[in-house]
Amino acid sequence: MSGAARGLIGRAALVVGGARHLRLAAGLITGEVMVWPRPMDQAFPAIFSRRGQPVVVLASGDPFFHGVGSVLAAHVARGEFVCLPVASCVSLAAARLGWALQDTPVISCCGLPVARVIPHLHDGARLLVLSADATTPGDVAAVLLARGFGASRVHVLEALGGPCERHRVVAADRMPDDVGPLNLLAIEVAGAAGMPRVAGLADGWFAHDGQITKSEIRAATLAALAPVPGDLLWDIGCGSGSVAIEWLLAHPANRAIGLERDAVRAARARDNALTLGVPRFEVRQGAAPDDIDDLWPAPDAVFIGGGARLDGLIGQCWAALRAGGRLVVNAVTIETEAVLFAAHREYGGALTRLSIDRLDPVGGLHGFRPAMTVTQWRGVKP
Repeated sequence: MSGAARGLIGRAALVVGGARHLRLAAGLITGEVMVWPRPMDQAFPAIFSRRGQPVVVLASGDPFFHGVGSVLAAHVARGEFVCLPVASCVSLAAARLGWALQDTPVISCCGLPVARVIPHLHDGARLLVLSADATTPGDVAAVLLARGFGASRVHVLEALGGPCERHRVVAADRMPDDVGPLNLLAIEVAGAAGMPRVAGLADGWFAHDGQITKSEIRAATLAALAPVPGDLLWDIGCGSGSVAIEWLLAHPANRAIGLERDAVRAARARDNALTLGVPRFEVRQGAAPDDIDDLWPAPDAVFIGGGARLDGLIGQCWAALRAGGRLVVNAVTIETEAVLFAAHREYGGALTRLSIDRLDPVGGLHGFRPAMTVTQWRGVKP
């Protein structure tokens, strides 16, 4: 630590940190100490009650990179704190490996499912994965093996910057069982082709019972929904979850809530989200329109994949939308088309017909067989 940091610790009335940090700084501390409780925010009242007194919070590396700094800054005015960062474990890892950080995704598994690495897996990729504890390396290795990336080289980096630093390079199927709790992984991905990163994944990526928005229509639907980073989607009658999952794959900040009346389909949608690396998809079992009012917060976009004929559903979703929000409804029956025509008259927007023909055997020859035509209405709320 710098001299300035040592001086702040020595003058602090209260020093807060993990047990490991407090042991490292013990010779400098003259005031009270507090070990972070679980959950961490239970300590906030005691910290904020010391306003006007010098309080030091100890953290490793850069507290504003997946750290406690950003958490505390949400509650404390900018003029009330000073941060003295040092190199984060990510910076140390890049320095040890010679990797360019601007070209290397960093995925945190601290309190988050390791499935989050899945969208980043493709042959030739380099990833840095922040581990929650000693179990994370084994869990990540299991994901690599299950997805066909068993040939990947995994750098297991432990206690970087300390006297017990250790760096081991292993195959995904040779993960050691003595990894320390303070670790991160650097993965040189090798193996399968990986997941395409455009809208309209092949239907085979999703487990489904036939009730799925087909690939080509899904691509057009995502384009109409127009996901913007950080936006929230309501997927009403989400079925397999394909539209919401691709919405989430569009950007890591995107959010989605699915409503599905059938328990089996709701469970399948959750499984699909986990399998495709977006475990943040929130699937709620319920029926429209009765449970629409229970969805919260207000959406930036709504897709109605089923139930558009139910009285008042489109109006209910339109009312819930934020200004500038998009409402997209697909229909294949003339009865539901009539509902969309009425919505077009009332709210404006655009009506589009989408027709897809697929090659099919015809005896010993081949011909194009048309799928059911989809009528799509898209409205944008003023």
